[in-house]
Amino acid sequence: MRLGVLDVGSNTVHLLVVDAHPGARPQPAHSHKAELRLAELLDGDGAIGPHGVDRLIEVVQGAVQAAEDKGCEEVLAFATSAVREARNADGVLSRVKSETGVDLDVLTGEEEARLTFLAARRWFGWSAGKLLVLDIGGGSLEIAYGIDEEPDAAVSLPLGAGRLTAGMLPGDPPDPQDVKALRRHVRAQIARTVGEFSRFGRPDHIVATSKTFKQLARIAGAARSTDGLYVQRELSRRSLEEWVPKLSAMTVEQRADLPGVSEGRARQLLAGALVAEGAMDLFGAEELEICPWALREGVILRRLDHLPTS
Repeated sequence: MRLGVLDVGSNTVHLLVVDAHPGARPQPAHSHKAELRLAELLDGDGAIGPHGVDRLIEVVQGAVQAAEDKGCEEVLAFATSAVREARNADGVLSRVKSETGVDLDVLTGEEEARLTFLAARRWFGWSAGKLLVLDIGGGSLEIAYGIDEEPDAAVSLPLGAGRLTAGMLPGDPPDPQDVKALRRHVRAQIARTVGEFSRFGRPDHIVATSKTFKQLARIAGAARSTDGLYVQRELSRRSLEEWVPKLSAMTVEQRADLPGVSEGRARQLLAGALVAEGAMDLFGAEELEICPWALREGVILRRLDHLPTS
């Protein structure tokens, strides 16, 4: 069947169309996305403003039309932290449904972590052993650990690159004192969760998903996205530690000139790097591998698991 997955994330609204059936790898057929950066559009009261809601509805309508044009039999629509934590979330969801017909399923942070873990497990297989999976989004950081398809531990922290940039890094380039304050904040938040994971022992394989990690790996020398999904891409803590001070001294325009860094994500890259560095340090990861699959693929795989096999 042809499935559409509509991901209303904190940075982008992304429709991924795949051809899929139970027991087979989902084959991407079409991608349609727009950058909204909802995590940066929250007002002082934590609500998504009228312009943001209007723009969200416009983009969802475009995605629905694209899904219809591509022949999707079903569209799995969900939203993550920016909508989940907005003070006016109920009103936003109601308007989206009434004006587009799309009933967004608002995932909890733990559900995000679990579905992303499922995608990573399916990608790397059982031979990867105990997996630790890190995922930096626009609004939150997800961490999951386990040896099966369901993780033994899964948490979500309010450490998304967009959220932190909007709230704690106003300058361009940022003030060094703001960078230090953000570094302390990030590490204190992550440190609270380390004990929950360490009781299960050291992971056999540490992997990361998300655009933030992919861009950090790229500027540190990993292969380009055009080289394909199956090229192994890694990010070392040493490389990251070398890049953080460089990114701190750069303007947004200078970061956007780095290989693999999009203009829309350049502003968030430093905050994402500080989160990645803190997570790798506190979890003792000298190196991690980038996983091409993430939350959207996890949603697809879970849906396929519930389809009849004949």
